[in-house]
Amino acid sequence: MNQFFRLRRIRLGRTNRPIKIFFCIALTVLLFIVVSFLPFRELARVAIINDIPFMEDSPQETTLIFLGDVMLDRGVELQMKRHNDWAWPFLPAADDLQKADFVFANLESVISDKGEKVGSIYSFRANPRAMEGLARAGIDVVSVANNHSFDYGGEAFADSISRLKKAGILYAGGGFTNAEAHSLAMKEINGTKIGVLGYTAVGSALWQATEQTPGIAWIDGTNLQRLKNDIANAKRETDILAVSLHAGDEYTDSPNEFQKLFAKTAIESGADLVIGHHPHTVQPVEQYNNGWVAYSLGNFIFDQSFSESTMRGLALKVIIENKKLKEVIPLPTLLTPDFQAKIIFD
Repeated sequence: MNQFFRLRRIRLGRTNRPIKIFFCIALTVLLFIVVSFLPFRELARVAIINDIPFMEDSPQETTLIFLGDVMLDRGVELQMKRHNDWAWPFLPAADDLQKADFVFANLESVISDKGEKVGSIYSFRANPRAMEGLARAGIDVVSVANNHSFDYGGEAFADSISRLKKAGILYAGGGFTNAEAHSLAMKEINGTKIGVLGYTAVGSALWQATEQTPGIAWIDGTNLQRLKNDIANAKRETDILAVSLHAGDEYTDSPNEFQKLFAKTAIESGADLVIGHHPHTVQPVEQYNNGWVAYSLGNFIFDQSFSESTMRGLALKVIIENKKLKEVIPLPTLLTPDFQAKIIFD
């Protein structure tokens, strides 16, 4: 204990002034380092960061795919049952479709076990289990506005859109009321709001939804102002707007005058895309002003094996960047003899 205190006195006593001076100088230097070095270090760090070139975040792309007619009854249903797989028609394309951020198709058959056939031999009603195929393919939105919407009457139509809603699949062009039939099917992806409106010009105007009865959104040359109003309302809620039209002359490769008028009106009113179907064959894809028009994507899944043109179609791939159209790519599609759809990327 005495040695310890003696040692301290030796180090700090008056007889060891040089040592004391050394420690004072060392303490002063240490304080200078503590006070001064950290700010310089911070400045150095900032300088290093400022030397790095400014890099903005890379714009995020969003991929949309629009498909043609999808009919899941008749010969297509026979193949699903034969292979014991309700997703059978979609299997070759399903993985590629799942990679897209948004997939749309025209649903050419109600999905229901209700209602009675209206009498036409071309009446389509898919088994409720066919919904599994839409889910497997990652289809987000379907148009229910077409000339087969009421093949089994209003009960089957209402049941079909109820089943779509339960499956989490959005629908456009129809609804339980007129307001819903003309409303937007919208999904937000990567901060971009994608919307779809749907209409048919074939079928019957009597199938139009009212405020009391389910039905479709009907369009013809006499009510294009309703289209303009619908688009104006939709543009307030969306960044990208696609308008689906079921119209045209079957088995032809050119649009008719109403298709052209509708497309022109829709784009001039603010739509970004017009997606057509009904002819069962491919018709031109063209740019109009700042929008794009696909007059007919043909068949994606259908049992019309009587011609090559009805077994081929288009899938329209659309790339969105910064909430704007960046690229539109038509991709050929092909149906196999057992009605499986393939998308040809090469």
